[in-house]
Amino acid sequence: MTAIWGQLVGVYAIWLREVKRSLRDKGQLIGGISRPLLWVLILGIGLNPYFRGEVYGEVRFVVPYTYLQFIFPAVIVLNILYTSIQSAVSLIWDREFGFLREVLVSPMSRNMVLLGKVLGGATTAVIHGCMVLVVARFVGVILTWETILAAIGLMFALAFGLTAFGIVIANYVRGFESFGVFSNAVILPLYFTASSVFPLDPALTRAQTLVTYPEWLVIIVEHNPLTYAVDAMRGILIKFNQFDPALGFQVVGIMAVGLFLLAMWEFRKV
Repeated sequence: MTAIWGQLVGVYAIWLREVKRSLRDKGQLIGGISRPLLWVLILGIGLNPYFRGEVYGEVRFVVPYTYLQFIFPAVIVLNILYTSIQSAVSLIWDREFGFLREVLVSPMSRNMVLLGKVLGGATTAVIHGCMVLVVARFVGVILTWETILAAIGLMFALAFGLTAFGIVIANYVRGFESFGVFSNAVILPLYFTASSVFPLDPALTRAQTLVTYPEWLVIIVEHNPLTYAVDAMRGILIKFNQFDPALGFQVVGIMAVGLFLLAMWEFRKV
């Protein structure tokens, strides 16, 4: 019992260190605020007039929400994605300055060390996601306590999996600069192919979708797990789903567990 309590205290200490370090990082905080503002103010407002009732060839899109409302959940996911993966850079810092070696020779198990780091990164990412929720009323998204709690639950599960994914990346990348370049090379393609800035209209059959979009793009969007996270967030916040509403939660749950198990495997090599 004492040994288990000691492990939990260690997880708490690592979690607290990760959260404090992230919240004191002004660069991360500025990015967490400026990123959603740029997407919502410039892209959202700029494209808002062109979103409803657009006609492409013989296909007419009828989407019962404004573009601002449509893109708002995706901007939350973008903030979660950036913050979760970038938080894993702490592993490189700890490895570079010897802190990780000191922690790993302590009585704490490696899995508990990893859990503390992942929980810390996930907590910071949820805080950054909540920063976007603050502007919900200005884009016409009505929030209730139920939707806020559901959104935070989904954000945490998503952030947990993505932080674990960031740890996997950090295990292969040795330098800070390389990690930034490599993580951006992962983040941007994942985000832009997640149906985040344009919808695959749910009113269309698959055959119509393949006529409207290139087949390769449809296949990538449908096989990108982040697509279903964005869709689940839209279902919670604006009651708009392109796919089965339950599918998003299932994919995020499987992704969180699967990526943490992968991170556990990789962390054995650190």
